[in-house]
Amino acid sequence: MKKENDVDRLEEIQVEVSRTFEAPLELLWKAWTEPEHFMKWYGPKGFTAPTCEIDLRVGGRHLWSMLSPDGKQMYSTGTYKEVVPMERLVYTDSYSDAEGNIISSAEMGLPTTMDV
Repeated sequence: MKKENDVDRLEEIQVEVSRTFEAPLELLWKAWTEPEHFMKWYGPKGFTAPTCEIDLRVGGRHLWSMLSPDGKQMYSTGTYKEVVPMERLVYTDSYSDAEGNIISSAEMGLPTTMDV
């Protein structure tokens, strides 16, 4: 019997966020697509974003990280599925190591879920 792993489960999850900002569209696009902008805002309060690599094209990949106040660095990676400038940005996202290799939530030290 095939067992699901975290990567299989993550591929099933879709997240769509809609929010109104008091900012011009061009700046919002840059905030998501240009490392120098992305690194200024990514992560919860008190965290920094020391790593941000973006290959902005369909099939291109991203690798970014958050550094917690206590020094724990967490990486994520993904592939861009749709890139329509100033209109639409669709990408996958998974936990990863510093080289962009996908890892499970358990390997990240996060709680593990078991379905019986």
